[in-house]
Amino acid sequence: MKALTPLLAVLAIIAFVAMAGHAHAGLILLAVFVPYAAFAVFLVGFCYRVARWACVPVPFRIPTTCGQQRSLPWIKPASLDNPSTGWGAFRRMALEVLLFRSLFRNNRARLDDRRLVLGEDRYLWLGALAFHWSLLVILLRHLRLFLQPVPNWLSGMERVDGFFDVATPALYLSDVVILSALVYLTARRVRNPQVRYISLPIDYLGLFLLLGSAASGLLMRFTFRVDVVAIKQFALGLAVFHPIAPRALAPIFLVHLFLVSALAAYFPFSKLMHMGGVFLSPTRNLANNNRRQRHINPWNYPVKTHSYAEWEHEFRDKLIAAKLPIESQDAATITVD
Repeated sequence: MKALTPLLAVLAIIAFVAMAGHAHAGLILLAVFVPYAAFAVFLVGFCYRVARWACVPVPFRIPTTCGQQRSLPWIKPASLDNPSTGWGAFRRMALEVLLFRSLFRNNRARLDDRRLVLGEDRYLWLGALAFHWSLLVILLRHLRLFLQPVPNWLSGMERVDGFFDVATPALYLSDVVILSALVYLTARRVRNPQVRYISLPIDYLGLFLLLGSAASGLLMRFTFRVDVVAIKQFALGLAVFHPIAPRALAPIFLVHLFLVSALAAYFPFSKLMHMGGVFLSPTRNLANNNRRQRHINPWNYPVKTHSYAEWEHEFRDKLIAAKLPIESQDAATITVD
């Protein structure tokens, strides 16, 4: 039931766009107003949330420690799992952002004869990695619609992506990978009892919007005929903020455009914002040097401290009488009658 409501919402969006695109006013609304409004919501919402996270005070070092901290010279530290320098924290963040290192080390737990058994769960890591990298390739590949002339590096990337050229038009590897990864991630959220229990309807909405965008893009490429030249002219007009009112656009293109716009507008208010939040996570981007440097909370009210030297000066007569060791020179000169 948690997944049914978001699924019906996405299907209702598709039906509404397919019907509204036949009218000229609806075409202008869907093709011009909606993309600009979605881009504005995405840009403002993304910047607002990142700015709020950046303003959150972090007075202490609170990195997640998964290995030996740097201490004595003869104890080998874990430079990646428990970095003590800024360079180590940078390497840790790079592995986290590019390869999802913490997800690679994720374990699954299950009960076997009333015993808790931990095991490796690398399929989630592989599915997430395949989805994110294929999405990046697809986003870069779509730049050809907004650039004229098309850069050489973009054409080269398309040739590599279309290495398995077994159809006309070419079948891109990233399209197959992202659709397979999304199907796996959705099936895992539905079939896994633990994940299904903690999932909310809003979690399924993002997956269904991504699935709808990917599926409509593949249908537009291989099943329904679209005027690619007219679409590029329309995209170039949007890019320079001088949109050309389209006379006719294929319904499947309007569906694809609206789903992508809805995903962009939904992005800043969803868990998809981990794309920007991961860089501001103090559990990941800080070096753990608590043993080498004392960190004091700058927001604490001033507290009068009593150092050891002051304490020794206050009780030096009693310390000498008790024949306890004295560190300060002035206390050592005092004699007892």
